[in-house]
Amino acid sequence: MKLEHVTSLSHPGVEVYGTLTEAQLRNRLEPEKGLFIAESPKVIGVALDAGLQPLSLLCEERHIAGDAAPLIRRIEASCGPDFPVYTGSREVLASLTGYTLTRGVLCAMRRPQPPSLEEVCRQARRIVVVHGVVDSTNIGAIFRSAAALGIDGVLLTTDSCDPLNRRALRVSMGNVLLIPWTWVADPLRQLPPLGFRTVAMALTDRSISLADPRLKAEPRLAIIMGTEGDGLPRQAIEGADYVVRIPMFHGVDSLNVAAASAVAFWELCKEG
Repeated sequence: MKLEHVTSLSHPGVEVYGTLTEAQLRNRLEPEKGLFIAESPKVIGVALDAGLQPLSLLCEERHIAGDAAPLIRRIEASCGPDFPVYTGSREVLASLTGYTLTRGVLCAMRRPQPPSLEEVCRQARRIVVVHGVVDSTNIGAIFRSAAALGIDGVLLTTDSCDPLNRRALRVSMGNVLLIPWTWVADPLRQLPPLGFRTVAMALTDRSISLADPRLKAEPRLAIIMGTEGDGLPRQAIEGADYVVRIPMFHGVDSLNVAAASAVAFWELCKEG
């Protein structure tokens, strides 16, 4: 490895970890040059398993021979001895990034290009449409539940948080990299021609129970989850094939979108 000690925020090569915004990392004008930041040895390992290209590491000094050592050996074996590893004290790296590193290590990686809508849906039986969810923690939790509970693909409206946001990726435990996902402009128009019936998760006068047997009988379902505060917009509710509620008790009328998604995935993905 090519070890470089960082003592200031102006150290060449570390700007990707501190000064570039999420929008600059995505590089919408030149998507093939887009980057993302993976945080923690576990998430970085998942990214490497998925075949993604690492560009550099930022690692606390104490983790070089500790938690990050197996990861560094693995990357060096595939990328060669000149692979850059930037290191410094916990305090210096926190001042650079603006936060304390989880397990002391970050990796800048080449951003994968998302598949087409048709590719995500081709073999899918159950997908989720994330509609306008902007909280990175909720995005990460939705992806983790989707991967664990049988969802075949994730679609996100373009006003949703980027799944490759550092925090979303970490909260998902790397599952953003394991389940197919892409962006969608108009799910209610684009999904029916692909054979999907749509399920809007919302509390309205025409909502049916999540346990309604008609839902499980549908061969292909797209479960639409709304924003943290206002839920789904009226057009999404009115345009869906089904409007579905989760039965609740003690006068509770809603769940956090991440919790609601897990309940919906479990009920609608299980067989029988």
